[in-house]
Amino acid sequence: MAPLIGVTGPDSKLPWAWWATRFAIFLAGGRALRLTPAHFQPHKRDKLQGLIIGGGDDIDAALYGEDTGRAPADAKRDAFEIELIKHALQTQLPLLGICRGAQLINVVLGGSLHADIRPLRKLTSNRRTLLPRKTAVGTGRGRLHAIISLTRWRINSLHHQAIKRLGAGLDVTARDLDGFVQAIEYQGDHAILGVQWHPEYMSYLSGQRAIFRHLIEQAKTTTPERLYP
Repeated sequence: MAPLIGVTGPDSKLPWAWWATRFAIFLAGGRALRLTPAHFQPHKRDKLQGLIIGGGDDIDAALYGEDTGRAPADAKRDAFEIELIKHALQTQLPLLGICRGAQLINVVLGGSLHADIRPLRKLTSNRRTLLPRKTAVGTGRGRLHAIISLTRWRINSLHHQAIKRLGAGLDVTARDLDGFVQAIEYQGDHAILGVQWHPEYMSYLSGQRAIFRHLIEQAKTTTPERLYP
C-alpha cells in the first residue's frame, strides 16, 4: 500500500496548498492525510509514515525569543504543529517542512527567524510569486543535492520571514541571491528536509517532484508497526 503522509495546514481559508500537496504526493506514489488543529484525532498520527508541515501564516515570535509587538497569527496551529514535529523527532518519522514548516522545524530545534526580511534585501525583491522566478543556490552537499543535482535552480516565493539562527543538528543546503536560507536538513540519519519555497505548486518541474519522491521513498521504510510495536 502507498505510504500515508500527513500534511498540516490551517483550519480556515480555501485549502489551495492542501490540494496542490495532495496531488504532488499522489504523483510521488503516496497517500495524503489532511491534518489541521480542529480536525485531528491524535491516534491518526500513529498511522503516518511521513509528515509534511505546510506553509501559512507567521510563527509567533515569542516562540523563538523575540518580541515584534505583533500578535501571533495562529497560536493554535503553532502548538498543533510543534507537537507533531516533536512526535516526528521522537519516532524518526520522515519530515518535510515547506516555507513556514521549514521555519517551525528550525524553531523547534532551538533556532530563530528574521521576523521580516523585506528591509534586509539588497539584490532581489521580495515580491510574492507562485512561478519559479527566483534563484536558489545549493551548497553541493546533503540530501537536497542528491535530490535535485543542480548548483542553481529556479524557485517561487511567498514568504517575508526566513531562518536566522540555525537549530541544533541542522545544516544549510541552499540560499538565495541575498544569502537568506532557502533549505535546511538534518545532519544525521533522520530524513528531515526543509525548503523555504513551495514545491507543491511546481509539480510540473522534475526537480520539485523529486522532493516529494524522496519523502515517499523514505516513508516506505517507516511503518507504524515498527514505530509502535
